[in-house]
Amino acid sequence: MGNSFGHLFRVTTFGESHGGGVGVIIDGCPPQLEISAQEIQFELDRRRPGQSKITTPRRESDICEILSGVFEGKTLGTPIMILVRNKDARSQDYNEMAVKYRPSHADATYDAKYGIRNWQGGGRSSARETIGRVAAGAIAKKILRQVAGVDIVAYVKQVHDLEAQVNPDSVTLEDVEQNMVRSPDPDFVERAIAAIEAARKQGDSLGGVVECVARGVPKGLGEPVFDKLEADLAKAIMSLPATKGFEIGSGFAGTRLTGHEHNDEFYADHEGNIRTHTNRSGGIQGGISNGEAIAIRAAFKPTATIRKEQRTVTRDGQNTVLAAKGRHDPCVLPRAVPMVEAMVALVLCDHLLRHQAQCGTLTAATLSSPTNFPAAVGPTTS
Repeated sequence: MGNSFGHLFRVTTFGESHGGGVGVIIDGCPPQLEISAQEIQFELDRRRPGQSKITTPRRESDICEILSGVFEGKTLGTPIMILVRNKDARSQDYNEMAVKYRPSHADATYDAKYGIRNWQGGGRSSARETIGRVAAGAIAKKILRQVAGVDIVAYVKQVHDLEAQVNPDSVTLEDVEQNMVRSPDPDFVERAIAAIEAARKQGDSLGGVVECVARGVPKGLGEPVFDKLEADLAKAIMSLPATKGFEIGSGFAGTRLTGHEHNDEFYADHEGNIRTHTNRSGGIQGGISNGEAIAIRAAFKPTATIRKEQRTVTRDGQNTVLAAKGRHDPCVLPRAVPMVEAMVALVLCDHLLRHQAQCGTLTAATLSSPTNFPAAVGPTTS
């Protein structure tokens, strides 16, 4: 019922913000992949609350527990269950929101759909649900890196009306992680911190854009028509909390170009590989990866729960006002970076397995080992 994502690499997240815990079940992970809780924890630490002065002060260590699917440090090929227990919930902060709807939040729509909702911390609509996605994304990233050499890096491109200058061809994880904003542009970082802190002091919030680049993606990933690679990426990104827009390649700016200006002309490099001189397609043409870097952007709205007083209604339709309590990010962008990376990784990993299932079967039959991937993808590594 909308809690699972993917086909061959399939994830199902569970849990609520103030319940016993949150997590994920991963089905379809190939066997014999070396994975540890420490590798997953690295990504969760990038997502966790309370990590800087510009994020929510909620204190959660977000320690992951692998409950199944891994034995002696390797995946079994069976479902992997990962749990993170909630430790620092303060449900009393949400008492007023049990009867008052937060403007632009999911309170009213969850009531409209189900007739019941967990109002403590937003329940299932809380961004805390993304813990399971990030944990699964850590495994997907390792598969992509080990099998195909794919490198996925996201960073904060824009906060409110401030925009960072970043070279997507050369940006690294180390560049992104050197500051609390998670942007490699030092001048932008200083101004962004000031803007976010000013919004926090005013009881307000800011939105912005996360940009993500996936380099080394093999050619041929994606399916025609409904399961085009960019269509699945768009769904993945737009399923994240607070997202309001998705772009790939030239995005909306490409509408201001002519066909001659926009087309990515082909050439053969010195090794005989077919490449494009430009990458306005964002690494995908006809719904299928072309071997160039996949570049996407995700727009995040300002955090809906703010301390400024706003007009709203109660569950029984009475007009009232609300100045929300609780601990919330004045800007979701810094913690959204690993979330965007995770969703991109989940899509690419799923399509990598789907590509092998359809297009690698006959190729594999001609190889010495039936477990090898086709040449376009590269050999598997246990």
